[in-house]
Amino acid sequence: MSGKTEKLKLRADVGLISGVSLIASTMIGSGIFMSPQSVMENIGSPGASLVIWACCGLLTTLASLCYAELGTVIRDSGGEYVYILRTAGQPAAFLFIFTSVVVVRPASMTGVALSFAANAAAPFYQNCHAPDLVVKCIAAIVILLVAIVNCLNVRFAMKVNVLFLVAKIFSLVVISIGGMVYLNKGSTVSLQNSFAGTSAGISTLGVAFYQCLWSYDGWNNLNYVTEELKHPEVNLPRAVMIAMPMVTALYLLVNVSYLAVLTPREIMSSTAVAVTWGNKVLGRWGWLMSVAAALSAFGSLNGSFFSGGRVCFVAAREGHMPDILSMAHVHRLTPSPALIFTTAVSLIVLIPGDFQSIINYFSFTAWFFYGITLSGLLYLKIKKPDLPRPYKVPIILPIVVLLVAVFLVLAPIIDDPQIEYLYVTLFIFSGIIIYVPFIHFKIFPGILNKLTVFLQLFLEVAPAEKNL
Repeated sequence: MSGKTEKLKLRADVGLISGVSLIASTMIGSGIFMSPQSVMENIGSPGASLVIWACCGLLTTLASLCYAELGTVIRDSGGEYVYILRTAGQPAAFLFIFTSVVVVRPASMTGVALSFAANAAAPFYQNCHAPDLVVKCIAAIVILLVAIVNCLNVRFAMKVNVLFLVAKIFSLVVISIGGMVYLNKGSTVSLQNSFAGTSAGISTLGVAFYQCLWSYDGWNNLNYVTEELKHPEVNLPRAVMIAMPMVTALYLLVNVSYLAVLTPREIMSSTAVAVTWGNKVLGRWGWLMSVAAALSAFGSLNGSFFSGGRVCFVAAREGHMPDILSMAHVHRLTPSPALIFTTAVSLIVLIPGDFQSIINYFSFTAWFFYGITLSGLLYLKIKKPDLPRPYKVPIILPIVVLLVAVFLVLAPIIDDPQIEYLYVTLFIFSGIIIYVPFIHFKIFPGILNKLTVFLQLFLEVAPAEKNL
């Protein structure tokens, strides 16, 4: 297309309600239905597990408030990528996008899709685990379905988020009420001497946080779509202040309900705590919890796709990925090439995917880059205090969250070093091998331009510009 062609803009269709639903719907996914087992298994006691859930809620709330300031100072979509680009420079931003595109985002989406598939298949395999091939085929189908929804229409994708958020909150409220009924009947055995058996090791604490933080993943999703958010200077912090306390409170109530109905041993031996809870409380209707968990995972996957495609889109717009990924559909105004690319990588990651390993390595990598992002906020506060800030947080907040991020990255390595974490670290920095020749020196094969033109015509897309 000629340089004089008017560029497209992504629509600013995300309002306050949609923003709240994007955060909450992405956060409330598979984690709360499955992670309590892993958290308690690592930390060793009911009381300590509740403390972990409360601390993770507080941590992600403080982090999301810091991100709200970043989102109102730097109003581009892209989340961590664009914040690192503006504060730490191009090499660091490329390392983030390289790791995010190949590991972090696909791992997150694949983990949620596998959770959806396991819960969707559970009613048909009540006396055994569903075959691995069946689970992965279902996961692949749901990834493709969610990708199609997000490629077709932004507003429709947001409506799907709101619809599934209502269903998720209803499921968690049902679990919470069921637990209150049991507590009212005097079922408090699991909550007595609740800190007995607590494991205080640094590594176990770090892994317990990893498993719990998986359930809170999505707290930063609204920052990925800032350009599509109406009045971000107002709606971004408001959405955070509504969504984060709501989800944290629900998670704590649900965990108390699990402990009211099940013993710690039953929780730790369960593969899906919500399903075990449902079998005990709802009897022959216990399968409804499998359905609720599957629907919850579907809504979370939809939110992840909505924001994840925007990261590729913004990175391509900045020259760190192929130009075709920075284009939007000429009629639907959705970043369909970026969404298709994200789908393809997620399907590749799905082939060898293992749920528990995905969670640990995802959390390790994610908090490494969260720490770099928060360092950027401190840099802006100290070095550029005069930048317009419609919303700002006290400087102590990013300092506290940064220190916790450093702990989360180092804890599993120092106390119980595993070679896999070294592999992940080496992979992150291996991106420099791609950055130097292809980004810094701009060595692009001529065939890439021809491929871009072909895909542009085939996919009916055109270059898109920033919504300033």
